[in-house]
Amino acid sequence: MNFDPVAWIRRLFAPIDPWLFGILTATLAGAFVVMMSASPERFQSHCMNILVGLTVLWVTAHMRPQNLYNLALPLYVVGVLLLVAVALVGESSKGAQRWLNLGVARIQPSELMKIAMPLMLAWYFQKREGSLKWRDFVVATALLAVPVGLIAKQPDLGTALLVLGAGIFVIFFAGLSWKLIVPVTLIGVAGVVGIIMYQTQICQPDVKWPGMKEYQKHRVCTLLDPSSDPLGKGFHTIQSTIAVGSGGVFGKGWREGTQAHLDFLPERHTDFILAVLSEEFGLIGVIVLTILYGMLIARGLAIAANAPNLFGRLLAGAITMTFFCYAFVNMGMVSGILPVVGVPLPFVSYGGTALVTLCLGVGVLMSVRRYRLRTAGGA
Repeated sequence: MNFDPVAWIRRLFAPIDPWLFGILTATLAGAFVVMMSASPERFQSHCMNILVGLTVLWVTAHMRPQNLYNLALPLYVVGVLLLVAVALVGESSKGAQRWLNLGVARIQPSELMKIAMPLMLAWYFQKREGSLKWRDFVVATALLAVPVGLIAKQPDLGTALLVLGAGIFVIFFAGLSWKLIVPVTLIGVAGVVGIIMYQTQICQPDVKWPGMKEYQKHRVCTLLDPSSDPLGKGFHTIQSTIAVGSGGVFGKGWREGTQAHLDFLPERHTDFILAVLSEEFGLIGVIVLTILYGMLIARGLAIAANAPNLFGRLLAGAITMTFFCYAFVNMGMVSGILPVVGVPLPFVSYGGTALVTLCLGVGVLMSVRRYRLRTAGGA
């Protein structure tokens, strides 16, 4: 039997969706440019993180959705057990207990739940397909509440919100009634309005917020009025909004950003890298990035809509909307319209764990898309 290298290469890259990969490549290329300006000393390790992420993407894309289905329950159980271990013996850093030391490496189990949570709920609703009742949504909410509560307790509000969002999207796509969604949304909006109306009272130092730590209260209060603590809790918001606004339409030019390079802008290579992009490439650069995110989300939703079964639709839809949550929350906190919660800019911010998790999500989308093509008789 003769070896055909062309056929071998085609089989090797058959699961790779050209649209998703093209969008991801363009985003990562832009991230290269911004990272070289924001933190040149981390550029090499950022490249290594990208290589690891792309490897994980390729491996995941080759997996059948049935294999992902079989992994859902054990992955969820392992994730919850690791979160419990973090609560008991985890390592603390910067006032938060989020890491678990395994000897050979330190891991952040909360990142695993960004994928394990939608996997688990998609698995559960696939099991219950055809006989869904209101109590199934109660069970799904309980499954979601356990890891979200453990992550919030670390505390890691940003990751807790992303895991919560991923789970809520699965529950919504599974058929949760608008009669339940609308009242909860209205209550949330009313709560935000109430906070704004009474910020002068609730932001006093002697006022305690039930269920929230003091630093979380400060984040909300400085969002409402950053100038109340310009050199403390409000510093991040003030400096990032200055950087975003100073870039104008076309930006100051690559490596010409004063806020970043004069060290006014904190965390410029991670959570606030969008401020670097805005200052150096202006509104045009932000629009290009937003278009890339829009194309990524549109392609992901198209894959979800064409998935061959409920599991694939729920999983692909939830992962795609998680990308939206990443981008929306990060852009919101950098521009000063949302509290600073430590959510990275997807595929752009420095950080190996988050990047690998995001690439894993893209790999899952490619796996769902490939399975759909095979069942339809395609390549």
